[in-house]
Amino acid sequence: MPRMFTSGLLAILLSIAVAPETSAQGPEQWFHVPGHEAEMESLQELFDLHIDRAFTPCTLWDAWLPHSTLWTGPQPRQRYRNVFLNRRIDKAGYVSMQQHRGMAHSEGWPFPAWQQAGGIGWHFSTTGDVWAVRHFRTQPLRNLDGWEITGAEIVGFDDNRGLRLKIVSDQAEIATPQFRANVRLAPFIRVEWARHGWPEKAAAGLSWKLKDQPWHLDRSLPIVPVDNEAKMHFRNLPIYKRPGFKGTLNRLRLSFVRAKGAEIDLKSIITAIDTRHPITGSLFLQGSTDYFRWTKDVEFLRQNIGRMRRALQFTLTEFDVREQKHVVVPWVGHEGRTGISRTEEGKKLLHGEGVGNNYWDLLPFGGHDALATVYLYDALRKMADLETAIASHPQWNVPAPPNGLTHPELTHLASEIKAEFQDRFWLPETGRFAGWQDISGRQYDYGFTFVNIEAIAFGLASEEQSRTILDWLDGERTVAGDTSTGADIYHWRFAPRATTLRNIDTYAWVWSNPEAIPWGGQVQDGGAVLGFSYFDLMARLETNGPDDAWQRLQQILSWFDDVQAEGGYREYYAKPDRGTLQGGGTAGGLGLDHEFMESVLVPQIMLYGFLGFEPTAESFEVHPSLPSDWPSLTVRNIHIGDRVVDITAKQSGEVIIEDR
Repeated sequence: MPRMFTSGLLAILLSIAVAPETSAQGPEQWFHVPGHEAEMESLQELFDLHIDRAFTPCTLWDAWLPHSTLWTGPQPRQRYRNVFLNRRIDKAGYVSMQQHRGMAHSEGWPFPAWQQAGGIGWHFSTTGDVWAVRHFRTQPLRNLDGWEITGAEIVGFDDNRGLRLKIVSDQAEIATPQFRANVRLAPFIRVEWARHGWPEKAAAGLSWKLKDQPWHLDRSLPIVPVDNEAKMHFRNLPIYKRPGFKGTLNRLRLSFVRAKGAEIDLKSIITAIDTRHPITGSLFLQGSTDYFRWTKDVEFLRQNIGRMRRALQFTLTEFDVREQKHVVVPWVGHEGRTGISRTEEGKKLLHGEGVGNNYWDLLPFGGHDALATVYLYDALRKMADLETAIASHPQWNVPAPPNGLTHPELTHLASEIKAEFQDRFWLPETGRFAGWQDISGRQYDYGFTFVNIEAIAFGLASEEQSRTILDWLDGERTVAGDTSTGADIYHWRFAPRATTLRNIDTYAWVWSNPEAIPWGGQVQDGGAVLGFSYFDLMARLETNGPDDAWQRLQQILSWFDDVQAEGGYREYYAKPDRGTLQGGGTAGGLGLDHEFMESVLVPQIMLYGFLGFEPTAESFEVHPSLPSDWPSLTVRNIHIGDRVVDITAKQSGEVIIEDR
């Protein structure tokens, strides 16, 4: 039996027979609007084109892909249950990125690599290092010229396990050849190894030597054993935390005490840039809370809540959020300054700053980071709601949070962050938010449309700020000096340009020649990404109302129809002067397919926007906001908890919920 509700009322979950599980590719169209069948068919085609590829275990997409797929069927749920329960989180609470293997911090982004940083690395095996072999022609080292090994015997070289050694003395050392590398380009030393037959009282450590200086006790770190030492694993050793982190590295040394009889497989040892992202904790929390709200999986919550709280505590502490009321990134290379500078004569200098902090990995977000603050704000509010639900349901048998992470504390902190964000990052002279502020206080504003629309969509912008931002995007006002103004901001039709001011100066040092690529030929410099149109649509719905959001969606669908009529993205953009596609190993200005899995976000405007569907820890809410020419909207096959429902919202305000 259909159940009817007026607009905005809570749709209570009832114990009704559950319909058979459906696949992501449902038998019916997901969205139905009478009188707009053609547009809904196009939207369905867009959704179907991207939903099957909308999954990755990489943390970077945790806030987007679960959000877009958890409601569509059991397969996405099971996938993300496994992902979130097995996401690597260290003892301090840093959440691993889990992107492909790279030549930097093993739990961070794959690059900048040591080869790009002017560091050093020795790889005795390249098994699994496809990226390193392809891009840097890395080959396995098969000699020990310049190495010094005492107290250990060389067993041999293995294609998979690398250099094999046996410890034959109570004290053993393995010292690298001499080299030169600025310590700022080597905040970590990354060792990949395995240890077999490790005695109970044995100990291992790393030492490093500076140029023209002797080995020194202050320049050493213990290597604490981890579980399953016999399995090949990474250790990222933070030498930047030791006193006197300055100068030129000259040598590295591994030491072993009371380890006689043990065997060591040394696959690689490298100097590593700190490529961790300050957003991983927030993204993990956004995805994990979304999973629970959609599934009501209490067993998942019991298993994961401790990890979630640890990730949140790390984020708040590591980035000084309680004191600063926004994210301040303290890591080496993440100061928010560009990695490209010039002498008075105009000569370009490259140095180890501007390391990436988020999806936009060529831009030196960091320092006082606006985008990281946006994601944390959303994560805080979701965690606050979850802690309220936990406190209200003692039968769930979930422990209470520690001090500092209760609902009132998180809610209060979120309100403080919102006020600080609106003040710190707002630029009255341009009428938009900066992307970040470096540690010296300089604000960076290249017309970051994604920062601004996400700030609106996640509720951080004030009403006045939101209207001012959209007036800029719509060409109602012009920002002096911008490269793109007026209608040109939507030159690519499917989304606003990612930036509206040409940038040839502010990048990670690995992107050293940005002026060689024309405006709009690089995603992060005047290009565009389809998926983030979702936040544009949500921002418009929130600020200007449903008619404005619908008008923008129609423009996107008109573009999509033109693309499909010519055979798809690759065929359409093969034509000259239409733009260049990035993806599948090629650089370009437009992000639509291949690694741009977040394209699946765009159709979600129907569920979360116009229908106003919001899953909660206990049930769900429906707050429709329909365009004036829609008689009604139906969204079908919504999997929520143990139910599969169709929901129809009518222009009159009536909401009908039917169990399938």
